[in-house]
Amino acid sequence: MSSKNRLIYLPLGGAGEIGMNAYVYGYGPEGDERLILVDLGVTFPDMDGTPGVDLIYADIAWLAERADRLEAIFITHAHEDHIGALSLGWPRLKAPVYTRAFTGNHAARKMEERGLDPAQVQIVDRYPQKVQAGPFSVSFLPVSHSVPESSGLVIDTPAGRIVHSGDFKLDRTPVVGEPFDPDLWAEIAAPGVKLLTCDSTNVFSPQPGRSEASVGPAIQQLVKSAPAMVVATTFASNIARLKTLAEAGQAAGRSIVLMGRAMRRMIEAGVESGVLTDFPTVIPPEDAGAIPRENLMLIVTGSQGERRAASAQLARGKYMGLELKEGDMFLFSSKTIPGNERGVLRIVNALSEKGVNVVDDGADLYHVSGHANRPDLLEVHRLIKPQMIIPMHGEHRHLRAHAALAEEAGTPSLIAPNGTMVDVTGDRPRVAEYIETGRTYLDGSVQIGALDGVVRDRIRMALNGLIVITAIIDEEDEPLGEPWVELSGLPETGSSKAALADVIEADLGQFLARADDKTLADDDALEQGLRRIARQTALEEIGRKPEVITVISRLST
Repeated sequence: MSSKNRLIYLPLGGAGEIGMNAYVYGYGPEGDERLILVDLGVTFPDMDGTPGVDLIYADIAWLAERADRLEAIFITHAHEDHIGALSLGWPRLKAPVYTRAFTGNHAARKMEERGLDPAQVQIVDRYPQKVQAGPFSVSFLPVSHSVPESSGLVIDTPAGRIVHSGDFKLDRTPVVGEPFDPDLWAEIAAPGVKLLTCDSTNVFSPQPGRSEASVGPAIQQLVKSAPAMVVATTFASNIARLKTLAEAGQAAGRSIVLMGRAMRRMIEAGVESGVLTDFPTVIPPEDAGAIPRENLMLIVTGSQGERRAASAQLARGKYMGLELKEGDMFLFSSKTIPGNERGVLRIVNALSEKGVNVVDDGADLYHVSGHANRPDLLEVHRLIKPQMIIPMHGEHRHLRAHAALAEEAGTPSLIAPNGTMVDVTGDRPRVAEYIETGRTYLDGSVQIGALDGVVRDRIRMALNGLIVITAIIDEEDEPLGEPWVELSGLPETGSSKAALADVIEADLGQFLARADDKTLADDDALEQGLRRIARQTALEEIGRKPEVITVISRLST
């Protein structure tokens, strides 16, 4: 272990993927650095790769092993991919949590819901207020994004200043929240910035980003022209868009109904934290039935095809007493996140079958991104003038393109996906070592590792079906009757036209009848033989080898 101090950056999640953000910074002697964590978010499962899993977040084992060196946790904003795992990981880290007010409202609630002390979440004002965390002095830099009070971080260290951009866009008219302030960014840059760790999500978008305010007129015109009921969906956390949609409905003389717990919770948090002061009046869903359809506008959750959200339930039938009918309009004021296409299309087709007119954002009229496009990234590079740039928040292709963008302008950069510890003490970033990283699954009420085999076994059962074999062996190590099987996820009959269970049971019975004394006395050998026969018979009958569970019961004297 060297006594020489170094400054390090280590992404545990969010670099090489979009989601489950978790970034570590450290300063001190090599191997004994004092640490801070920026964000602790989730990503969401899918039925193909993580069936039955509730949430996924970064494997924080490396950090948990060094929790005595962790000074603080800083949460940049209230999106689930940045805050969603705070209450899941905090019991292993037990460090003070710092946020701004709106984000803190959500953080405290998450802690409380899991029986943790919400007082661990401390509210901090924007820059220039500072939090001293060991060798780090940290300020929250206001940025525009698609959720209020988003922040970058200004992290001062003995080795120089770091600017951690967080998720941001350059929006001078964000409707709700703080506008982009180039003078403030220039002030931050004035003392010199050693490292800019920067959002890479929209590096491939060639045009400057549009303001949130730019979607208002198009939405107002669309809602005004609709002849029947209007339903609109967007991200629940995008309070500015919710306000724009509600104002469009209000301008068209419609009563506004909010549907979906997450959406109501976001509005409540906005009001409680003071970032939202003039949201249009809404009516409860139970009062909407008395209002003519042409005078109603529903704003609902489920823009990403979530099966239990309000959008999906309305597409399938009634929800909270309301039902979509032919001639109604459904607006997706959102982009579909890659991976969610099938769920969204399922809703679109179900709405089409009802005769509902679906409007999406194919023409870029009704949605703008919350992330900086390529020209905006270049503007921030020029404003900050960092000594080096490390891209974050993006898939590997985004990180690579962003690093190339920096290098083309003469700024040293480096591609650092999850697990890459980068030493930024010198003039250029360099890889110090690689840390084993992975994923942690919230599966019901239990947290499991990605390598624990639980999800793998679940996938194998889903793909192959399951046979459960039960055999009883008496005191003399002799079979007591025939073994029997239970099938799950398999056809009832196979190629022989006989019941599959009967065919497997017959073959298993023959195996037991032929088994020698040594096999019958050895549970492992018996289980192996029963499993082999069952899978071979299934292969011959139905063309696949199912997963097999054997239950051997031995009678004792």
